[in-house]
Amino acid sequence: MMKHLTPAVAILGLCAATAAPGAAQLTLADALRTADRAAYGNRVAAATAAAEAAHALSPLAGILPSVHVEAGYIRTTDPIGAFGATLRQRSVTQANFDPQRLNYPRAIGNYQGGIVVEQPIFNADAWTGRRAAVRAADASRASEQWTRLSTRVDVVRAYYGAVLAAERARTLVSAARAAHAHVAQAEAMQRQGLVTKSDVLLASVRAGDVDTQLAEAEGAARTSLQQLAVLLGGDGGNAEPSLAPPALLPATAQIVALAAADTSDVAPAERADVQAASRGLDAARADALRARSAYLPRVNSFARYDWNSADRLYTGDRNWTVGILASWSVFAGAGDLADVEATRSHLASAQAQAEGARAQARLELQQSRTALTVALTRLTFAEQGAAQSAEAHRIVGRKYEGGLATVVELLDAQAVETQSALALAQARWSAIVADAERRQALGLDPASLAVLDDNSRLATDSSRSPTADHSR
Repeated sequence: MMKHLTPAVAILGLCAATAAPGAAQLTLADALRTADRAAYGNRVAAATAAAEAAHALSPLAGILPSVHVEAGYIRTTDPIGAFGATLRQRSVTQANFDPQRLNYPRAIGNYQGGIVVEQPIFNADAWTGRRAAVRAADASRASEQWTRLSTRVDVVRAYYGAVLAAERARTLVSAARAAHAHVAQAEAMQRQGLVTKSDVLLASVRAGDVDTQLAEAEGAARTSLQQLAVLLGGDGGNAEPSLAPPALLPATAQIVALAAADTSDVAPAERADVQAASRGLDAARADALRARSAYLPRVNSFARYDWNSADRLYTGDRNWTVGILASWSVFAGAGDLADVEATRSHLASAQAQAEGARAQARLELQQSRTALTVALTRLTFAEQGAAQSAEAHRIVGRKYEGGLATVVELLDAQAVETQSALALAQARWSAIVADAERRQALGLDPASLAVLDDNSRLATDSSRSPTADHSR
């Protein structure tokens, strides 16, 4: 298993038809790890969550102490400034009280240095703001987790969609081979006088139709790989294939065994999207309280050391000052009123979002169970239909060789077998996707479907053509 994959190289190498012999196989687990690291949606969600976590630090300015150092120099002839600087430098003499000198002092310089410690004591809006910011960060992290789970479902859908597209192309390759064999057989029988020219023409028309479908399938296979590359963080461009996909989709029995338990009454876990909405509601409540807390008194304290010198910084006698300050903004203007009203509206919106997220989760829980049950039922019948249509084609082929069936019957039997094989592949893909969506609806990790990488069907079925040539 490869552990370090660039998105474009890892995904565009999926095409089995063009992959070099012996190329390594990209597993679903590889694709999921690549998506976790490089998918665009995941990267955006991670950056948003990190930004919200950083914003949660801002309210700490009104809670934690702060320390800063001051340094400065002034030179002044202002009477008050000059006398104050002289006094701070402890250099006042009797001569400094001369009225003429007081009124018209000489210019004096002062180096001032200080260390200031400020300690908030009670700021209710800071505490409630911190609570709101932490809850908002929690909501963003939960939203990031839901984005990752949703991306994993998309990866499962696109990964097996690429395998489905390649298997469809392989099925049509076999169908085209069989159709052209029917044409050759009809031409040989016409030369023997056993069939008419119309039989040859009908076989040729049907072979051309299958060739057209094959061309479309090959184009769809390339497109599906490019779509998966973009999903995993690549640019969707072409790259030299270095990895190959699984040869076929997982076997029906394997899919059913893995998915059957999800149709029962599995106790759902708390979903990340519901968590995000709930944490968002908590944040909105705390933010509404913060807006109202702005009307409460604030109490803060400080302490500082100062040095003043005519010579250099941080010399001279040291002064200290400590203090405590209480303030109360009884009315700070319309801004506070607007903040209160805005947070109240945001709270109502968050309440509706939380209720909606819970309701949507319950709905998706029921829908996903129904969808998975239907997908498994369709898969069972598709498996039976594929086997029956293959046998019917074989029987009609033998009858045609014996002159007991018309070419129309033969071509119809081949077309039914081809469509049954395509329907079976589609049913397998649909069941896998329904299982992934069911797991997400339950709040579980869709990455658990990586157990499908252990696909024993490949060893036993890889040599079987979905549409065999029954003309011989």
